[in-house]
Amino acid sequence: MILVLAYGAVLLSFASGLLALLMNQRQAALEFSQFINEKFPGGNQCCRALLANCLEEKKFPDRLRKAVFVLLGLSGVFATLAGLSVLLSQQVVTDQLGLGLPWLPWHVRFDCLSGFFFLIIGIAVSAVSLYGPGYVNSYNDSQHPFAVLGLFTGLFVAGMLLVLLADDAFFFMIAWELMSVASYFLVAFQHENSANRRAAFIYLLMAEVGALAIILGFGVLASFSNGFTFDALREAHLSSTWASIAFMLALLGFGMKAGIVPVHVWLPEAHPVAPSHISALMSGVMLKVALYGLIRFCFDLLGDVQWQWGVVLLILGTVSALGGILYAMMQANLKRLLAYSSVENIGIIFMVLGLSMIFMANGHPKLAALGLLAALLHAFNHALFKNLLFLGAGILHHQTHQLNIDMMGGLIKKMPKTSVLFLIGCMSISSLPLFNGFVSEWLAFQTALQVDVLDNGVLRSLIPVAAAALALTAALAAACFVKVYGMIFLGQSRSHYCDKAHEIQDKGMLAGSALLAALCFVFGVFPGLIISLINNVAGQLLGETLPNEGALGWLWLAPVSSAQASYAPPLVLIGALLAAGICFWFLRRNPSTVMRRAETWDCGYGGLTPKMQYSCSAFTMPFRRIFSKVWIIDEQIKKDMQGAMNQDVAAVHYHLEVSDHTWPLLYQPIERAVNLTAATVGRIQTGNIRTYLGYSFATLILMLWVIS
Repeated sequence: MILVLAYGAVLLSFASGLLALLMNQRQAALEFSQFINEKFPGGNQCCRALLANCLEEKKFPDRLRKAVFVLLGLSGVFATLAGLSVLLSQQVVTDQLGLGLPWLPWHVRFDCLSGFFFLIIGIAVSAVSLYGPGYVNSYNDSQHPFAVLGLFTGLFVAGMLLVLLADDAFFFMIAWELMSVASYFLVAFQHENSANRRAAFIYLLMAEVGALAIILGFGVLASFSNGFTFDALREAHLSSTWASIAFMLALLGFGMKAGIVPVHVWLPEAHPVAPSHISALMSGVMLKVALYGLIRFCFDLLGDVQWQWGVVLLILGTVSALGGILYAMMQANLKRLLAYSSVENIGIIFMVLGLSMIFMANGHPKLAALGLLAALLHAFNHALFKNLLFLGAGILHHQTHQLNIDMMGGLIKKMPKTSVLFLIGCMSISSLPLFNGFVSEWLAFQTALQVDVLDNGVLRSLIPVAAAALALTAALAAACFVKVYGMIFLGQSRSHYCDKAHEIQDKGMLAGSALLAALCFVFGVFPGLIISLINNVAGQLLGETLPNEGALGWLWLAPVSSAQASYAPPLVLIGALLAAGICFWFLRRNPSTVMRRAETWDCGYGGLTPKMQYSCSAFTMPFRRIFSKVWIIDEQIKKDMQGAMNQDVAAVHYHLEVSDHTWPLLYQPIERAVNLTAATVGRIQTGNIRTYLGYSFATLILMLWVIS
């Protein structure tokens, strides 16, 4: 039954993509109808009118779009049910499909780890299926055909689900490539813009380089085993050196897809140009599939982890978390900011995974289980609030035609429902209590605080530094999203698009966002609901569950012991409600303190204007001064002078450009080397047919010599 649900989720996502192709068939039929009308004007008028009426009926494309998203939503529901079923039953279900190579059919395995990520995908896809019909209506079908968008969305979701089901290296890579190639077409969907084509090319290039690294990692394991199935790879006996080589290859491949620094540059390029609901799936879900691959490879296939691997993950995660949020703070494009924020959150997950490896290698499996739980919980939480924020960004773009934060403002009065949902997302990602982001980061800190059980002096010094960096990251994230929410929803509007903005009328777009916002709050107040499920993942994967398991209930959370640290979010909620009630009663009781509405104080300047408000660069100026070495900053102030002696200032132009150190230090040298190599190799293209025949003859002689 569990596999039926899992297969059903995959097949429904495939079906949604295939159904979208009917839009192309309708277009072909319309063109055929026009051809008949032009070539045979004396034909049966009644038949031609009936055909045109059927094909040009506006309800047909609307209903077809809704049907596509209904199938996609059913896929999400099936994936959610399949994930919950295997997590609750703690079963390991296997199967074989008669596909693949003649000697290697596709092997399927569905266990708690797969089920947990099925749950993440299922919830996200369900929300997107509610959101999608209203969002895609804004696209012109002749310029951006829904057939393309719907087809590759279905293939993208199916590819992610198949990656989680794969139990052999060949099947895994087929599914991985399906996911990568389908998402490439989604990134390039609005291909008329050169920036979109460039972002899609960078994404595809890095995806294929990462895939090559993963194949080499599987190849290392396969060379010490008797096959390509995961069962065979688990039996491989590798030396410490070869195991480390396989780990580094897997880290490069999966880390590149996850967006870890320094191989993160595709992420802030690709996510802003994709449709918003696709950006939500890529940032909130696809990055987690890469995380799944790394956990499966290291904790399951390699098995005996080494503490040095944990140190590598800890350092990379710390740099990614701190660097990601610092780069996010400097962004004025909302979706680009959210993309860099994903780098930060992936860094946090890698940090805690590194702690889990360190504790496991040093003989503390229960603390390793705590680290794994904190990492998986943050992956789950990030999927919820990052999907919510990207869907909210899509609503803002839909209503204001803007993604530039400096051009927004004052939208809380014009879009009150969206403002509440976006506020929940901002509070969740800022790790504020009563929301889900706080719980996972609190567990990450609790994991790091157990450093005193280690004997290694280097680790006892390194882990507190990483924990301090995590605390700084959390503070910077709060400041970043104070900027985001304040500049978008508060103050006065900065453009005529925002002046004319109003609340979105499509209920589905609000419903998809509201579902995610509700889950952010529910799992923030009752984290034990999801923690108990993740505990089953740790038990099946590591053979250990959380320490002090009895203290992990719906009311009280004590990951190590109640004497050391505990957190009771329901009690915090009750206390907050009581405090709010008392304050409200006191304010209403005293007439002199009753809340009143008045014009904003203009400080005596005679009326506020939008130009008096903070811009993104002004808000982040103190951080830019403190962390100036983190970015490449190009800041220029130009003055237009006038008057007889050019002493009067007519206008002042301010230019600020903040760029990533990774491009000139890592990627531009590679780009120059590739271009130089291509130019050198290109010299063989002479345009002379005699030369090409000579190449063919030389190749033939060489092949005959090699074969013989």
